[in-house]
Amino acid sequence: MPTAADTDLLPASEACALLGISPSTLYAYVSRGLLASRPGADHRSRVYLRQDVERLAQRKRAGRGAERGAAQSLDRGLPVMETRISLIRPDSPYYRGRSAARMVRAGASLEDAARLLWDCGEQDPFDATPADWPARVAPIATDATLPPLERAMASIPLLALDQRHSLSSALPTRREIAAALLRQNAALLVAGTPDARPVHRLLADSWRPGDDNFAELVRAALVLCADHELNVSAFAARVVASTGAHLHATVCAGLAALSGPRHGGATARAYALLRDALDAPSPTAFIAERWQRGDDLPGFHHVLYPDGDPRAAEVLAMLRERRDGTPEMRHVEAVIAAAQDTSGQPPNIDGMLAAICFVHGLPAAPALVMFAAGRLAGWLAHALEQQALGRLIRPRAHYSGVEPAEAEAPQ
Repeated sequence: MPTAADTDLLPASEACALLGISPSTLYAYVSRGLLASRPGADHRSRVYLRQDVERLAQRKRAGRGAERGAAQSLDRGLPVMETRISLIRPDSPYYRGRSAARMVRAGASLEDAARLLWDCGEQDPFDATPADWPARVAPIATDATLPPLERAMASIPLLALDQRHSLSSALPTRREIAAALLRQNAALLVAGTPDARPVHRLLADSWRPGDDNFAELVRAALVLCADHELNVSAFAARVVASTGAHLHATVCAGLAALSGPRHGGATARAYALLRDALDAPSPTAFIAERWQRGDDLPGFHHVLYPDGDPRAAEVLAMLRERRDGTPEMRHVEAVIAAAQDTSGQPPNIDGMLAAICFVHGLPAAPALVMFAAGRLAGWLAHALEQQALGRLIRPRAHYSGVEPAEAEAPQ
């Protein structure tokens, strides 16, 4: 006999009937974050909370004005601008039509992804030899006591002062500046010096020198993180780029947005979950208790990938291939299994960046560094695209505060 909880869950067919939509539209609603789903009893189908479906149906019946539609679009809703850079699909993000997951399997580097995202064609903007830090930047750039993002955000504006062509409108010149920034940012994030090594090697050698398997994981992480459509940090970078500001300023905007706990900071929370589960008497019981008291599971679930984050799946497959059987990897697998059994949520890319660090005995910080080093390629792509459009991004606000008092009538 079905329980009350069972009757609160609807299969896809009933959800479609209530909403008057097709299964493909239902999936689109889930991918936009308008509706949440969870695994069905057989773990292959999806079910939907009745109250969520009925609330959405009521909203559809009531109609939605242009102002409300625009407001909802700003939170993973309807698209708000066109881009040729990346596309999110269930199997992978796509960079200008190419699967990021397949690029990883083919051995692509972050530089390869950047050339594609920046639409370089025959130009290789990474041909130039990286320069040493300017005298005014070196003390900050190499200060390992500073947090990585803060070190980068403090140094990059100073680097712009020595960039003669920072406001050049020539696209090849802009790409060369972008390539220099990609290398400089990576070096700043690890308090190093930019050089001609691929970015994944520069990072990997600063954490685990000579470990080729680890370097491959870093390479994969960077490519998979290179862009993710109009995420918070990419939008921040585009807004700044739309003012005509130089690329250094757009990068700082992206880094500032990434620093928030709901964006790049999610990697630290995912790492803390792994550590806390390790310290608990039972990882399975620890995860179940968190979920039952209403706490979230950092590093699990992604609203744009209701069936699982394909970027995380790619990294997890590589971790299993390289670290299977180690105590650390067994713990990661136990946490993943517990989260799946308890919540039905698979890991996301934040969780797998944290797992890379955890299984290699590293602290949490390198997870955020990989995210920031990779995503910079996407910020620069969005900045280049926005500057080519030559339009200012200036949305309007709908005022919902106290109305101004009427002026007193003259006496």
